[in-house]
Amino acid sequence: RRCTHYLFIVVVAVNSTLLTINSGDYIFYTDWAWTSFVVFSIANTLMTIVGAVYYLTFTGVPGTATYYGLIMQVYTWVAKVAWFALGYPVDFIVHPMWIPSCMLLDLAYWATKKNKHSLIFFGGVLVGMSMPLFNMVQLMLIADPLETAFKYPRPTLPPYMTPIEPQVGKFYNSPVALGAGAGSVLACTFAAL
Repeated sequence: RRCTHYLFIVVVAVNSTLLTINSGDYIFYTDWAWTSFVVFSIANTLMTIVGAVYYLTFTGVPGTATYYGLIMQVYTWVAKVAWFALGYPVDFIVHPMWIPSCMLLDLAYWATKKNKHSLIFFGGVLVGMSMPLFNMVQLMLIADPLETAFKYPRPTLPPYMTPIEPQVGKFYNSPVALGAGAGSVLACTFAAL
């Protein structure tokens, strides 16, 4: 059990770091910011729910989901510092906020007296709907990604990734609503798996 536990921490560290770099890169260099926000909201939601539910059911102790979120948060902060040290602007990496959603998952598990079905339905919906919200609040606090991309062009940028004028209205008008809706449905499915 201890070996599995430590191996899982390594997997979490690697995946959360890669997810953060990919989402930062995608949003930073293209005019598809809203589209990529939806895509990475779903990706981060699924990664969160799978790992946190595994931890909760593995230990049976409410609070371990938050512990899982804390591990991912710390590793993505490290990733952000590493990219910043390489000379990228501080807004290049937008690291997801996992901890609040994991706390909601813990709360659902604790409040329903460790009922696994409630964990799947209530926890899945709470994580799926909260992650896009927390991440959008964070995105509102940073510089405009497109503006930053023009200030810090990358010499090896392929043509299809070159920043162009943004096209508004992709995926209707609310990436948060779409990310939350898709995330909450998929999170329940993945929590059950």
